[in-house]
Amino acid sequence: MAAHGKPKPHAPPPPPPSPPPPPPEAKKSFMRRMFPFLLAANLFVGAYILMRTYQKDSGKKDTETDPTPVEPTSYSATAEKPAEPIAAPIKVLPPISQDDQRQLYKWMLEEKRKIKPRDAAEKKKIDEEKALLKEFIRAGSLPSL
Repeated sequence: MAAHGKPKPHAPPPPPPSPPPPPPEAKKSFMRRMFPFLLAANLFVGAYILMRTYQKDSGKKDTETDPTPVEPTSYSATAEKPAEPIAAPIKVLPPISQDDQRQLYKWMLEEKRKIKPRDAAEKKKIDEEKALLKEFIRAGSLPSL
């Protein structure tokens, strides 16, 4: 059958066709769906970390302000008890003079007059407070503050 004596050279196989690039609409659609998901996931992770650190901090504050002392179970020879915190002395202020008290009550009355009530109950409460302030201002002797 091949009588001529020369075999035919084999041609190299054609390269496989490259996959077509995804259409730009498909990419936009994917990102349109993924962006809100990624944003929400990021927000949830951030809130989780924030709450976790807040709970750790509040737990430390609770143990620091707890009045019952927590003593360790084993003592070493070099360990000392921490010093008790010293309470700050309370400052005693001189009493406010009656003239200054009257000025304060007058200022409070002026501030009450500037308030715009939202409803009838709030207006009634403000009127009662103003009447009480007027009594204090007109009184001969004022209650001590």
